[in-house]
Amino acid sequence: MSREYAEKRILEALSMSKGNSTKARQQVIAWCTQDHKLLQALAQPHLTGIVAHAISRVVYKQESEEQVADIPESPQSLDMAPDTFGKEILKALASDNASLFGRDTGAPPTRRKQASQAHIDALKQMANKGKSTSKDDGKNG
Repeated sequence: MSREYAEKRILEALSMSKGNSTKARQQVIAWCTQDHKLLQALAQPHLTGIVAHAISRVVYKQESEEQVADIPESPQSLDMAPDTFGKEILKALASDNASLFGRDTGAPPTRRKQASQAHIDALKQMANKGKSTSKDDGKNG
């Protein structure tokens, strides 16, 4: 019964809005503030998900408040002047030795080492090997 009632009211809103679904949606929402039967008919299929979401939000909020209460205050404070704070950020951004976010050590990233001569020779030999076989095929054929 409630599903048919909701469909009837939606059809009524659509005819009032001349088929405009956005205006019909706004009308149905307005009706829901006064027609609890309509609200219940629309929300009933989704009630389990709505309640689960509401409970999750409250549990998360409680856990967040507990974690914030457990965090000790930092010995460092940002009592520096705002212009000094900004300069420190700019220095860190411009520095080549700045530590990267997520690095545990805070050490600057290491640069790539130059390839050894043996490595370079091996790559050249592999590149030339591919060229020599194709040249040989042309000469013998």
